Amino acid sequence: MEPINEMQLAEPGLVVVDVAALEDATAFSFQQALASRWATATADRTTHDPGQPGVGLRCYLDLRQDSTPDTKPMTGGPSSC
Repeated sequence: MEPINEMQLAEPGLVVVDVAALEDATAFSFQQALASRWATATADRTTHDPGQPGVGLRCYLDLRQDSTPDTKPMTGGPSSC
């Protein structure tokens, strides 16, 4: 994997995630789980270092942007009753 660039973490809430997995399917499943929760720049391929087991994948998360629908009920202002 390439070194993490300072710009990739320029603000609070930005995260670089390096994933190590046995095979592509597991790495992509984990990435999808992250992407279903947060705004994520996803990878479209994994990497493999010759002579090393498994694959690697890097994705970028923005924890400031929750991509899940808000499941909390809306609350109104003070009651006018």
